Amino acid sequence: MSATAEPPSPHRTYTERRAAAQAELTALDRVSARYANLRTLAFLAAAGVAGFVLAGRLPKVWWWASAAALVLYGVLAILHHQVFRREARAKLYVTLNERGLARLGPGWHDFTERGERFLSPSHLYTPDLDVFGQGSLFQLLNETATRSGEERLAAWLSAPASAQEVEARQGAARELAPNLDFRQDLCVDARDASREKADPALFIQWAELGPQLNAIRWARPVAVVLPLVTLAVYVLGKLEVLPESAFWVGLAAQLGVAVITRRPLKVMDEGVEVGERGFVRYAPIFERVEAQRFEHPRLKTLQSGLQQPGQPPVSEHFKRFSRLFSFIEFKRHQFHPLIHWLTLWDIHAHFALERWREAHGKQLRQWFEALAELEALSCVAGLAHDRPDFTWPVMAASGPCVEATALGHPLLDAPVPNDVSLPGPRHALLITGSNMSGKTTLMRAVGANVVLALAGAPVSAKHFRLSPLQTLTSMRVKDSLERGVSYFYAEVQRIKAVLDAARAAHGQVLFLLDEILLGTNTRERQIASREVLRLLLGTGAIGAVTTHDLSLAVLADEPGAHVVNVHFRDHLEAGKMLFDYKLRQGVVDTTNALRVLRLAGVPVDDPDEAAAAR
Repeated sequence: MSATAEPPSPHRTYTERRAAAQAELTALDRVSARYANLRTLAFLAAAGVAGFVLAGRLPKVWWWASAAALVLYGVLAILHHQVFRREARAKLYVTLNERGLARLGPGWHDFTERGERFLSPSHLYTPDLDVFGQGSLFQLLNETATRSGEERLAAWLSAPASAQEVEARQGAARELAPNLDFRQDLCVDARDASREKADPALFIQWAELGPQLNAIRWARPVAVVLPLVTLAVYVLGKLEVLPESAFWVGLAAQLGVAVITRRPLKVMDEGVEVGERGFVRYAPIFERVEAQRFEHPRLKTLQSGLQQPGQPPVSEHFKRFSRLFSFIEFKRHQFHPLIHWLTLWDIHAHFALERWREAHGKQLRQWFEALAELEALSCVAGLAHDRPDFTWPVMAASGPCVEATALGHPLLDAPVPNDVSLPGPRHALLITGSNMSGKTTLMRAVGANVVLALAGAPVSAKHFRLSPLQTLTSMRVKDSLERGVSYFYAEVQRIKAVLDAARAAHGQVLFLLDEILLGTNTRERQIASREVLRLLLGTGAIGAVTTHDLSLAVLADEPGAHVVNVHFRDHLEAGKMLFDYKLRQGVVDTTNALRVLRLAGVPVDDPDEAAAAR
């Protein structure tokens, strides 16, 4: 019996797909060049024949040949445009697979979509855990093409989900992870339709408005009847049944209707124009989702939300919106004033769009939300596909708890794995260690993986178990000259916010505190740090604290608390300071601040060392 074949590596998959897309692009470039040459020949033929006819060198019957050449030119232009569209999509596929390769190494740091607009200094963990910004979780994960998808992914990373929701997202993402064809096709469709990531909020707001044309509801039947009457009068005038001047009376009446309705139609135009930002091209995106066969209940639910019983699919509604919008856009054409005068075109177009909005406007938000969630799930699935060494977290029935085996930092290319155990309420790690040894990186690794886990994503670990909890951090506290806030007071405010949030969450909290209360003297810092940790553990929370203050190690002896002392260390080898970044039990027994200064070329003396030497 043969062993099951291993799936190809992500690197091989992206390399092969990029090569295929590049080959298609090269072939399309050749086709495009041929069309360009044929268009040039057709135009020259039309112009040349016309010139010879005008010069009297060819009989007038050759005008037909010139006209045929112009028709051929038009047909070639249409076909050439289709090639341009295929070229644009091929380029998107090349780019998408290049991004996939970049995400396998450090190249993802160059991605421009970093999510800075979601940064909030007051958020209780995102600034400290590199959730947004340069080198962030968002920058690593994000492959959304629409603004609503981007916002949904950011929301998932900014707030923990329930255990049931996490498991639903995991199941859906597991199904999508190996389906690279669908994920890339969806992304290309969305990028092709929404190149500028247009904000659907205004479009949805317009769609959910009530009727805007009630004041001129009378104009709808008038726009149907009046042009027909005017045409009949024109025919009767030609037949000498009516005076020909009657025709001009009809045109004058139509002009009056056009003038009276101009302002209400213009008001509606201001809202309709929001659709010009790419939403008219959303039909292929929804068509792609409608055609896909899903197995997971979450994906089936999203898909069924795009299909109303007894109604055409959403993609058909968007195709109709696109056609109606093109009718509205006809006002930009040079012949629009004449056509509108003769047919009252704008009234027909606007009332047709009003009917579309009345029928589907209230559903638009649901459609965009379904697409946004599918994009966010695709990002989670992409991480699972690209990092086969990551694992899917297991949700605990009770908590708070976080337990991990071979935990690494998800943003590092080659993290050193460590085991972390916070198995129940009032458990905490007190992390000591020399400078640059990995204390803060470990805390950020714990926090970043918890953020991923509670967003429904896989994590950098061999095994990871946790309960739904709120993550609270105090790591990158900054002073503010504008607000007159010192570093120490800014830190106090942050710790107060952490304590308040821990109490509000009834202890279902993971706190991560890095060298707290550095802005005061040693004695008061020791007292305050011990009390802060006691208060946090008193809520039932779990967490980790880094410190250089070895006196805090006595917290491990506190009754009722489960504080474990762990540490990182360094060693000298051939005059160089080396770190293995491995977590060890107990309190660190070495320091390295003076050694770091000396290695940097700063001469410092230690009185204790001098006394020992004597």
